[in-house]
Amino acid sequence: MTQPPHDEPTASSPDELREQVEQTRNELGETAEALAAKTDIKARAQDKTAAVKEQAAAKAGELKEQAAVKAGELKTKAADLAHHAQDRLPDPVKDKAAQAAGQARATAAQAGQLWQDKAPEPVRQKAAQGAQLTRDNRKALLAAAGVAAAVWLACRRRKG
Repeated sequence: MTQPPHDEPTASSPDELREQVEQTRNELGETAEALAAKTDIKARAQDKTAAVKEQAAAKAGELKEQAAVKAGELKTKAADLAHHAQDRLPDPVKDKAAQAAGQARATAAQAGQLWQDKAPEPVRQKAAQGAQLTRDNRKALLAAAGVAAAVWLACRRRKG
């Protein structure tokens, strides 16, 4: 048969020989399992798919977090621009805007009363829901209006 490798001593007893044979069987079994795992393409593909899914989920989480941070920064920047634009408005413009707002409130109150008298109930309910949504998001609407005013002023000054 074959000669044992030179670096391994030969067995001196049958028990020792059995032990070496058992150890060799175990090693051979492990080697066969490793080779079988390498040739199992379906299992390897599933493992790779699971790893890619994990990576994609992690990346999506990171991107979502980055988007939330960026949205917060943009919201803060828009509010700052709105305040800056409001601070730069001349006093006569502010006074005229306040006067127009007062007139608009009075007209709105008259229109609101007329609305209450003439509108059907389902339409009034939907309008009330819309008004509540507007009240709930007042800061965002004011920030957007401030940004729009700032952009309008910036464009107007560049033309002039």
